[in-house]
Amino acid sequence: MSVHRFAWAALISLGLAAVASAAESDRLHPKVREAFAEVFSSSYLELLEQSQDWEFSPTQIETMRRSLDNAQETCEDSFKDEDERIEDRVEKAQRQLRRLRLDGVEEGAHDLRCAVQNGRIEASQNRAFAEHSVPLAYEHQAAKLDLIEDWPRALREIQRDLKTGDYRLREYGDVEDIGLRELVDGQEKDVERGEQAAREIRRMGLMPRELEADEVTAYVRALADRVGRRSDLRVPLRVTLLDSPEINAFALPGGFLYIHRGLLEAVGDESQLVGVIAHEIAHVTARHGHRLLNRATVASILYQAAQVGVIIFTGGAVGIAGYYAVQYGFAGLGLVLNLKLLGVSRDYELEADQLGIQYAWNAGYDPSGFIRFFDKMAREEGYIRGSSWFRTHPPFYKRMLQTRREILFLPKRDASIYQTDAFLKFKSALAACAVESEGPADRDPCAPTLLEPYEKDCPPPDKIDYRPGDPIEAVCARAVARANRQ
Repeated sequence: MSVHRFAWAALISLGLAAVASAAESDRLHPKVREAFAEVFSSSYLELLEQSQDWEFSPTQIETMRRSLDNAQETCEDSFKDEDERIEDRVEKAQRQLRRLRLDGVEEGAHDLRCAVQNGRIEASQNRAFAEHSVPLAYEHQAAKLDLIEDWPRALREIQRDLKTGDYRLREYGDVEDIGLRELVDGQEKDVERGEQAAREIRRMGLMPRELEADEVTAYVRALADRVGRRSDLRVPLRVTLLDSPEINAFALPGGFLYIHRGLLEAVGDESQLVGVIAHEIAHVTARHGHRLLNRATVASILYQAAQVGVIIFTGGAVGIAGYYAVQYGFAGLGLVLNLKLLGVSRDYELEADQLGIQYAWNAGYDPSGFIRFFDKMAREEGYIRGSSWFRTHPPFYKRMLQTRREILFLPKRDASIYQTDAFLKFKSALAACAVESEGPADRDPCAPTLLEPYEKDCPPPDKIDYRPGDPIEAVCARAVARANRQ
C-alpha cells in the first residue's frame, strides 16, 4: 500500500470507529476493519481488478454494512442537531430584532441581521451535508462492499458469455455497426423541442453565462465532434460551455450539450472528458429527453423546477451565499435540470453508460475513462461539489458493474487514447480563464438571484470543517465531536 493510501485508510478506519456504534464496531477485529478501510480508499477500477483477492466472510461484510449504516445515521444526526441549534439561534436573533423595531432602536440591529443571515447560510450547509453529501459518500462505500462481494461471481458470468458468444446477444451488442444502426427512430424531431427548452431555461434565468474562452471552447467542441462522428448521432451537435464552478454536464433533446467549467476543471485526462461527453451524447442518440418529455411539457417541468430549486442564479456565484451554494452542491442548474429535462431514470442512465462506453471506444479512447472520472468525483470532491451530478443517478455499484461488463465485451484494440498534449494545453488555457471567472461577475442586475447577501459588511459565516480530499469519515468525526461539545 502506498504512503498516501495508508494515510487515507488510517483516516477512514479512525473515522469509522469514531462514528459507528460501539456494538457494531466491536464485532470487527481491528485488522479486519483496517482491511475494509483499504477497500474504501481503493478506486472502483482497482476493486474490479483485485476483488477476487479480498477474503471477507459474508458475516464480516454484513457487519461492515451495518456499521456503515450506523456511522451514516450518527453523522447525519450530528449535522441535523447542529441545524436545530442554529435555527434556535436565528429565531432568538429575530425576536430581539423585532423588539428593537418596536422600541425604535437601531443600535445592535446590524449585528442581529448578520446573525440571522449567517445562521441561514450555516443551516443550509448542515442540511446540504445531512441530506445530500453524507448519504452520497456512504452510498459509494456501500457500493464498494457490494462490489467485493458480487463482482467475482459476475466476472465468472462474463467469462462464460465471452466463451459461448452469448455476449453478442445483449441489447446494443452490434458495436461493429455503430453509426449505421438505429437506436430510436426520429432524432431529428427532437431539435425543435431542444431549442424550445433552451429558450425557456434562459428566459427563466436558470442558465449560467457562457464561458468566454475561445481556445477552451474550440478544443471541447472538436473533441465532442470527434466522439459524435463515431456515435449513433443523427443531428448536429451544439456544445455550450457554462461559466459555473459546479461539476456537471447535461444534454437537451436534439443534440444540445452543456458542460460546466467545474467539470472541465475536474477531469484528469482526455479519456475522462471523452467518457462524460460520450455519456451525454448517448442521452441524445437514445432520445431519453424525448421519451421523458412525452409525459410532460417543458413549461410544466420548469414550473416544478422553480418550486424545488433552492437557489436560482445567473452569471456565476456572487457573494458568500453563492460560495456556499456552489461549494456544497445543493443548488444550481444541474440539480434542477437533472430531475427532468436530462431524461434521467435508472434505466436511461444505465443505457447511457453502456452506449457512452461504446462511443468512447469507437472514437479510439480508453473506455475506462468514465469509470475513473466517476471514481475521482466520489473520492476526491464529488460528495461536496458534485452532489447534483450524482444524486439523480442509479446505484453506483450497478453502474460500475455494468460499465466494466461492457468494456470486457468490446473487441480489443491495440492501443487506446488516454492522454494528449492537446488536453494539457487546454487545461492551461482553462486555468487562466477560471481565475478570471472567480472574480466579480458582470451580469444583468435585474437577473433573478438569491445569492447577494441582504445585509452588507457582515463577518463571514462559520464554515463546516471540510478540507479538500477529506474522506467523509473525517468530516463526520469532527461533526460528532462538535456535537458532543455542545
